[in-house]
Amino acid sequence: MRRAAVGTVLLMLALGGCNNNDLLVGVDGPAPPENLSAYYYAGSVHLTWDLGVGWNQESFRIYSKRTSDPDYFLIAEVTSCADGSCAYEDRNVLAGQTYDFYVTAVDPQSGVETASDYTVEVAVPQPIPPPVPTEVAATALDHTIYLHWSTASRAASDFSFYRVYLAGSDGTDYLLGETDSEGFLDLLATNGVTFQYYVTAVDDQGHESGASALASGTPRPDYHGEWLYDFTDQPALSGFRFQEDENTTPVVSGTSSDRHFRLEVDNAGWWLVPGPGTEIYPLGFATTALKCGPGADASCVDVTRAPTSGYATQDVSVDPQTSYVMRVRGNDGQTHYAVVRVDLLGFDQNSDALMIFDWAYQLQANNPDLAPGR
Repeated sequence: MRRAAVGTVLLMLALGGCNNNDLLVGVDGPAPPENLSAYYYAGSVHLTWDLGVGWNQESFRIYSKRTSDPDYFLIAEVTSCADGSCAYEDRNVLAGQTYDFYVTAVDPQSGVETASDYTVEVAVPQPIPPPVPTEVAATALDHTIYLHWSTASRAASDFSFYRVYLAGSDGTDYLLGETDSEGFLDLLATNGVTFQYYVTAVDDQGHESGASALASGTPRPDYHGEWLYDFTDQPALSGFRFQEDENTTPVVSGTSSDRHFRLEVDNAGWWLVPGPGTEIYPLGFATTALKCGPGADASCVDVTRAPTSGYATQDVSVDPQTSYVMRVRGNDGQTHYAVVRVDLLGFDQNSDALMIFDWAYQLQANNPDLAPGR
């Protein structure tokens, strides 16, 4: 039933509360709020309603009580709405309690209030967030940091998504974005600067976990930390052509006739798919680095020299920490040897599959020594 109250009854509501059935019925009150609804999220009750037909710039008052209490109390007044709808957020709620709400439109001249046709009930749950994300790591790329972490937070049945934060040097933290995948690309990272990050997990009711351990990375320009997307997810960024210097972008479309290979992902695994004129050695080499140069650890393992035979044009399955050797047609039209070492296979914040890898390209035609220089 529609409820209306004169100013005297409203004063009783504000001071001592009034039972819902004690409201006086009025016939000349303002247009009542319509389509009142409420929901709980992240420690607050969110109320929304629409302007009634005939609304004439009246303000609105929100009344609330715990379901177990006899009286409603005035908790707020809303004086502005947008696009025909109004909203209010009640943060003064306690976990484990259930609340009833209704909204009134207030005539500024007479003080008469016309209430919504019904009340809404919202239960406030206990705030139990998902487990804190673990094993957060930062992989430094060129002008980019790739963050990845374990699936531990998914143990919560109500897990919803992650939030990724940049820890500022001044003590201020910045929310970079949200993702439902265990991976995130910070494409705004600057080469030569160290960045620190942490990740939180959020459940479907907005409860946020504590912060993970910090992960740091320093982007740098070189032949390391290249990445390609799966041809199905992002075809324009799935192809690769070896270049003679890093000033020429090696990433090309997966449909480009100039590609040396592209990345494809399916239910059977991750694949290097050779392009026109490219042959791939079908067996990968377990390595610890792309190249073991001066000062490398004694246990460092790389592919120093490419096999000179045994290549094929079939797709090759790839694994992390493994190097793959190719024989490609260079810009001079001759045969060149090249190698890619897969560092990581994962997904970004949009759940698009990607491969992060290092690479080297022999500039001398037909020279199997896998060094980038002459």
